[in-house]
Amino acid sequence: MIDRAQIKGHVRGATPFTYALIVINVVVFLAGQSNPDLGRRLILDFAHHPELVSAGDWYRLVTAMFLHGSVMHLLFNSWALWLFGAAIERRFGSPSFLALYLASGIAGSTAYQLTGSSFAVGASGAIFGLFGALLAATYRQRHSPAGRAAFGQLAMLLAINLALPLLVPNIAWQAHLGGLVAGMVTAAGWDRLPLTGGGSGGRRVAVAFAVLVVAAAIALLF
Repeated sequence: MIDRAQIKGHVRGATPFTYALIVINVVVFLAGQSNPDLGRRLILDFAHHPELVSAGDWYRLVTAMFLHGSVMHLLFNSWALWLFGAAIERRFGSPSFLALYLASGIAGSTAYQLTGSSFAVGASGAIFGLFGALLAATYRQRHSPAGRAAFGQLAMLLAINLALPLLVPNIAWQAHLGGLVAGMVTAAGWDRLPLTGGGSGGRRVAVAFAVLVVAAAIALLF
């Protein structure tokens, strides 16, 4: 499903939501960098903080996904979104991709809400949801040489990224795991639906939305 040629083909296709998300992330980051006061306000007012979410700032579960702490943080997430997001959006359609992205991001925020204790920013939960969805898809194709190679490459890349918190401080690994699980669960639900026809796009959105609702309910109730 996702060998190099296929990924390149997907990236060249119509993927408006992938590029829109990258642009939003870049614009928000540059705005904060160009005006330090605004940058501080963005973190204080919109970054994820478990205590503030519990106090009623539920919107932080979403807004933190569009903030980044450094140039490298932004570049890595933008690269991963460009590569894997475009592949998913091209294959399953823009609404399905966006629903998966948001569901994974909320699930990542939920995992951090339950275990974190300080401010956190970044789209990593959503990005790991894309990892999870693609990993689940290639796992089902592991019996073919191409599928096995793609699964091995993704698994290795995922392992490297999961190990980063052991080497780099201040990484919200909880969000990574939460997004990963949400992406895999969503992909498992999608696997039971036809790729095209019969309202499959709407049903894929419904599956992702259900994951989003469950994750948000856990974050806000517990």
